[in-house]
Amino acid sequence: MATRKTPPKAWKPGQSGNPKGRPPGVGDVSKLRAAIAVDVPDILQTVVTAAKGGDTQAARLILERVLPALKAVEPAQALTLPDGSLTDQGRAVLASVASGELAPGQGAQLMTAIGTLARVAEVEELAARVAALESKHANA
Repeated sequence: MATRKTPPKAWKPGQSGNPKGRPPGVGDVSKLRAAIAVDVPDILQTVVTAAKGGDTQAARLILERVLPALKAVEPAQALTLPDGSLTDQGRAVLASVASGELAPGQGAQLMTAIGTLARVAEVEELAARVAALESKHANA
């Protein structure tokens, strides 16, 4: 099996290999913006005129950029979870959703958070068990 020789680093860890970075205004988007910058006021006026004339697509384009769609916001709801297992906490969340105390979206987010916490706890427990086995067999 061939060994791979790693090239020496020209900079220290945590230091950028390109400290100055790419100069601003050299990308394709910047070039496109610069090319149409002079025409933007005329383009906007044309779109506004078309919208005023009844062009619904022009009106929609303007309104979507100026007045973005509103997103539903659920108010925060205080919830006290039991000190028991994660299963007990999950059941408490489901009971709160079922009773109407908690919005379904918030319940789903809490259940996701509890599931993530369960996976973190599982990994932590497995790491502790592996460490215990390693120390037991190291002493043997």
